[in-house]
Amino acid sequence: MTGPRPRDEYDGYRARTVLAVPNPYMILLVDKWTMSRHKDFFAQMSKWALMARHQCEDAGIPRRKNKNRKRIMKYALKELSPAQRAELLGTLKARFEKSMNRHKELEWTKVQARLEANPERLWSLSEMERTGGEPDVVGHDKKTGEFIFFDCSVESPKARTSLCYDREALDSRKEHKPKNSAADMAAAMGIELLTEEQYLELQKLGEFDTKSSSWVKTPPDMRKPGGALFGDRRFGRVFFYHNGAESYYSGRGFRGSLRV
Repeated sequence: MTGPRPRDEYDGYRARTVLAVPNPYMILLVDKWTMSRHKDFFAQMSKWALMARHQCEDAGIPRRKNKNRKRIMKYALKELSPAQRAELLGTLKARFEKSMNRHKELEWTKVQARLEANPERLWSLSEMERTGGEPDVVGHDKKTGEFIFFDCSVESPKARTSLCYDREALDSRKEHKPKNSAADMAAAMGIELLTEEQYLELQKLGEFDTKSSSWVKTPPDMRKPGGALFGDRRFGRVFFYHNGAESYYSGRGFRGSLRV
């Protein structure tokens, strides 16, 4: 994939340089001023990067390690096209209205207003939807005004299975490595793994993971010696188990939460 590259822009003695590499490991180092000057360019580059990443994931190609990943991801443009936004909002609205038991006394118009004011959060929701999470509103923080979304798919999201727990666990495997880790994938999507408490709250809204299981956020005192937690529902009850963090199974994924 190829495309035009913007030139360096200067403001007094300060140079704002854009490094744009149209490959599966897209890196965008920009500031708000530069992004505003090249909005159309970065929107196209973002589409190329996302398409390339999905192709690599489908082919099982591991992502290149990058020490500056967190800093780079902070500035990476994550924006949906108008058509994509409209389609996603339509999907979320239909799910919201179909499952009012998850968010009694909340109004969709207020949820939509928050979503439209936070395009990066809307992008994260699109990733949750794309990977099979079926996100929906499950709560409202009255102090901050934020709406809380959980993955509400009946079973653990299909496109997020066969993952070990985190990067440390992934690096510890000498062979037969999975394609990614739950913690890394969640971070790339801009979401958080459900905690034990959140997982229990989700299970009060319906019956989830009756044929699968999901990694949940593991306390440091358990993670330090090598363990990790996952949960499921069996025989009408919710269970939490421990496993080696480096383990992975086709029937185990992860569920995330997002505040908007």
